[in-house]
Amino acid sequence: MMQAHVLWDCRCILGEGTVWNAADASIYFVDIKGREVLAFTPSTGLQRRWSMPEVIGWLVPRRCGGWIAGFAHGVASLQLRAGGAVQSEWLHRLHEDGSPLRLNDAKVDAQGRLWFGSMNNADESCPEGVLYRWIAGRAPEIVDAGYAVTNGPTFSADGRTLYHTDSLARTIYAFDLSDVGELSNKRVWLRLDADEGYPDGMTTDAQGHLWIAHWGGSRVTQRDASGSVLQTIGLAAPQITNVAFGGPQLRDLFITSARTGMDPAALSAAPLAGALFTLPGAGSGASPYAFAG
Repeated sequence: MMQAHVLWDCRCILGEGTVWNAADASIYFVDIKGREVLAFTPSTGLQRRWSMPEVIGWLVPRRCGGWIAGFAHGVASLQLRAGGAVQSEWLHRLHEDGSPLRLNDAKVDAQGRLWFGSMNNADESCPEGVLYRWIAGRAPEIVDAGYAVTNGPTFSADGRTLYHTDSLARTIYAFDLSDVGELSNKRVWLRLDADEGYPDGMTTDAQGHLWIAHWGGSRVTQRDASGSVLQTIGLAAPQITNVAFGGPQLRDLFITSARTGMDPAALSAAPLAGALFTLPGAGSGASPYAFAG
């Protein structure tokens, strides 16, 4: 088992949403419950933080520049300025004020469509989460429902399969994905055993292998198309949340974690919970796609 090392002890309450930004050679991610966007530049060690107006589940790059962010109430454009300044504008509000729902985890496919999920933030056991598809020029559309904790959308290397997770069910589903973005043939692709933790965020490498963060499992696994484990990366934190490739030639793996729900004894045993980790030379990643809108 390979071991990742800490890159930034940023102590996120709930780190998530890792994405590499080639423009400034930095890894970006969010602290959902800390209501922050964070960025780390490996070549210089530069650390940046931006406070958000509400709970933020993810951010993805936008073809026209800037970011799209998934907040508790919906999706917004987001500009991150020097010195911690933030500019945002609502694009689609999806949840009413007072709703327990929030957005959670997202990824863009090769055609520039954005896929993201929702969940009940007040009671994660409620299967009220849905999977959205957002095609530029249209409003986000619900394409699947009945999830407790939506997580980890990613795609096969040929773009013909979408993988999507219900973490609480320990299950990763696969869908056939058509050229025009229609889903069909939903099936169970992988179900984790209890000792493996819960599947969380995911990414796909250049060879089409899936890399899966294990919440409660202190690990990331790389798996082939059948779900078989190719390698395991151990981490000095139990709650592993998301993964993304970046760095030179996209060969370095960046990994977020969380410290939410951990009592003092658990934090004493795992003081790096909530840190950003890395494993240089872990594999060969693919550049993240940007939303077409």
